[in-house]
Amino acid sequence: MNDMSSRPVSPPEMSSAEALQPKERRSRRFAWIGMAASILLFGASLVVLWHIVSDIDINELKSAFTAASFRQIGLAVLFTAISYGLLTCYDAIALRQLKLQIPYRTTALASFTSYAVSFTLGFPLLTAGTVRYWIYSPKGVKPGRVASLTVIAGVTFWLGMALVLAWSLISKADELASLVYTHIWMNQLVGLGAAVFVAAYMIWVSLKRRSVKIQGWKLELPGFRLSLAQILIGAADVCAGAGVLFVLLPGGHNLGFETFVAVYIFAVMLGVASHAPGGLGVFEATILLALSSYPREPVLGALLLYRLCYYLIPFVVALALLGGYEIRNRIRGARLAFKPDEDEVAGAELGGR
Repeated sequence: MNDMSSRPVSPPEMSSAEALQPKERRSRRFAWIGMAASILLFGASLVVLWHIVSDIDINELKSAFTAASFRQIGLAVLFTAISYGLLTCYDAIALRQLKLQIPYRTTALASFTSYAVSFTLGFPLLTAGTVRYWIYSPKGVKPGRVASLTVIAGVTFWLGMALVLAWSLISKADELASLVYTHIWMNQLVGLGAAVFVAAYMIWVSLKRRSVKIQGWKLELPGFRLSLAQILIGAADVCAGAGVLFVLLPGGHNLGFETFVAVYIFAVMLGVASHAPGGLGVFEATILLALSSYPREPVLGALLLYRLCYYLIPFVVALALLGGYEIRNRIRGARLAFKPDEDEVAGAELGGR
């Protein structure tokens, strides 16, 4: 008889759920830390913004808001249209990378509405992804593909912003140093780091096919050609977005566009980090601090007009387009429901003969 007690006793196997607990705990901990940092940044920006605007004369602000010329407003609308037009190329590049054949009119509708909604409401992965899925799903695009598309479009934005930031910080390091109270070498170092990041990424994706895993699903990144297109389109979009606010600033500020675009990018980055809808409060506080040597009322008036041109009007237009899109789909579905089946029509014709 075998002695069962002599056999080595193996420790009980750990279940997969128990094995994943430490990783899940770390992920949750980092998520809470990120959320706390975002809330702290948003709250601090609101305090700074309130401190800045508390001394502003409302009558002067009204006059500054209405002082914009038709030329300034026209240029702001033009740059807004250019920026949102370039945003449609984000989706076009992503669809090409994912090998999905979608008509451009559908791509333009999905891209414009998703960005207009996410810029205003915030949480782009959720809001933009939902709008995109609403429009792309009837074309057979699955949720995983929509998530991949959203990530690739985000990569386009950040690559373009990194390129413009590198160019601005390196070429205008001295002007930025006097504007935001930093050292020239610090600006050049950050700009050089951004340039190295873009160059390293381009080399990395050009050597072979690259892919990343996000939440368990695999995403293949674009190669050299599509990545180059991403960078150029993203850079043009960032410049167009900065141009909207730049042309609305009061005249006589003696601020070059190359210098201003770096301030604009930092304001956008802080707004994204805060997770506030459209960077509201954080973006304005950053711009007002950077341009503190200029009269506050005209700058704040320009910021209000910028919100109106680049956020509010596109948001209203996007809601109207989404409403029209849904109404059209409902009407088309009703027509198909009431349309007689072809087999039934053929049978009725044969029976009547």
